Amino acid sequence: MIQSTFDPGQPYDYPLIIKKLLATPLLYVPDQQIVYRDLHTYTYREMGQRVARLANMLARMGIEAGDTVAVLDYDSHRYLECFFAIPMMGAVLQTVNWRLSAEQILYTLNHAGAKIIITNADFLPIVERLIDQLQQKVKIVVMSDGDQEPDTAIGVEGFYDDLLASAPEDYDFPDLDENTKATTFYTTGTTGLPKGVFFSHRQLVLHTLSVAVALGCYETLGRFRSNDIYMPLTPMFHVHAWGIPYVASLLGVKQVYPGKYEPEMLLKLIMSHKVTFSHCVPTILQMLVTSPAVKKLDLSAWKVVIGGARMPKGLARAARELGITVFTGYGMSETCPVITLAHPMGRLIDSDEETKLDIVTKTGLPIPLVEVEIVDDSDRPLPHDGKTPGEVVFRAPWLTAGYFKDSERSKQLWTSGYLHSGDVGNIDQNGYLQITDRIKDVIKSGGEWISSLDLENILSQHEAVAESAAIGIPDPKWGERPMMLVVLKPGHKDGVTPADLQSYMQAAADKGLLPRYAVPEKYVFVDELPKTSVGKLDKKEMRRKFR
Repeated sequence: MIQSTFDPGQPYDYPLIIKKLLATPLLYVPDQQIVYRDLHTYTYREMGQRVARLANMLARMGIEAGDTVAVLDYDSHRYLECFFAIPMMGAVLQTVNWRLSAEQILYTLNHAGAKIIITNADFLPIVERLIDQLQQKVKIVVMSDGDQEPDTAIGVEGFYDDLLASAPEDYDFPDLDENTKATTFYTTGTTGLPKGVFFSHRQLVLHTLSVAVALGCYETLGRFRSNDIYMPLTPMFHVHAWGIPYVASLLGVKQVYPGKYEPEMLLKLIMSHKVTFSHCVPTILQMLVTSPAVKKLDLSAWKVVIGGARMPKGLARAARELGITVFTGYGMSETCPVITLAHPMGRLIDSDEETKLDIVTKTGLPIPLVEVEIVDDSDRPLPHDGKTPGEVVFRAPWLTAGYFKDSERSKQLWTSGYLHSGDVGNIDQNGYLQITDRIKDVIKSGGEWISSLDLENILSQHEAVAESAAIGIPDPKWGERPMMLVVLKPGHKDGVTPADLQSYMQAAADKGLLPRYAVPEKYVFVDELPKTSVGKLDKKEMRRKFR
């Protein structure tokens, strides 16, 4: 007879909690592999044991329900264990963006109230710099691929793997209230301190189920199913690597974690493990498709979701020429994050290649359980005609309720029952959303709005252009005019002039691809474009430098 603390004769009030996600692969495919670089391979069964050991280790160190455990690591099997063990025991996982400044990291650790920091040895210098400025006493656990004692002056509890080995492999994970806070992380904007975003078990489970349905159940390109081999190329600190590790674990797929992003290692893992599904920002894909080594590889089985910034059509075409299946995913830190996917659906599946490129570079269709609208300044819905721009707003059961300890900015986030994105976009007759700009990035010229993303998308298709960015610069007559910052491909740096690029953009306007008033007059060649800590174009820095 099953022993239970529940009232006899009463139905089980089933909570949507993260431990329920892990139960499925442990039952279906306990011997499936999880790989870390070329250093370590183990099974889901062993992962489940290590998840229990991690919970016991943290409990021994004093972690209780509601406490926060911060993690600084590359994409690894250890990070995956933290994704499960920490929230499953009722604590809160704080995924720390180690690309932030030391001062910003300090703020997030203090604001979240982290009691334990689990850090990769590479980030010990950051922790050493901050340890005396933390407002609460913390314990430090070190993750390392070697067995050498960490060279640090601060006291540490020990190595992660050693501490796990000494902990019991059985842990009675409780049935938590599904609304229990599970994760938190911090998103940076153009002004002010980082904002704490948080999600409950219920939100993460519903997001996982909806993304699994959206990626795997519909007849379209790029499907993600249990026979795929998964490798993330989005940092696990960034909105749970878009939540895909939870989806991959639920499906029981073979998972490959690359650790520190190094082009040679990434390509080696993709080829040696026959990786079929990944996700990344455009800059990572750009780095890979322009690598000379890629030309010799067969990447025809690789499917990649692109998010974090608009995927230029030129980049999508370059990926397709290598056999890679690419399509866009869209969301925000505040949305957990996936809101839309740019799949061709219905009759659009049989479109010609050029039409498919147009579809996969759109922002996409809402995934199940998501409602998307565009509204005017008074929150009134606007026509779905593919032209009328408005602010993009959402509803879904996993959107963050607000910002941690920040009621004022939480009120600004939610109005009229919708989460306001700060993005400008339109919705076409088929229901596809197209983001045209951030409200703060749209270029206002002579009373008209010019989409910086449209300019970048068109210029990306010029044979000499590797990357581009459009910003508004002051103009005495029009208020603002667009300027293009351009990174040229190797071999084209001496053969292309700004006048050539302006002629190319003018030809696009002549074809009706953008308004004539939107053609930029200024083009500046740069060696690289400023990027944020998560690989997005840093328009704030560009405007500061060039305005």
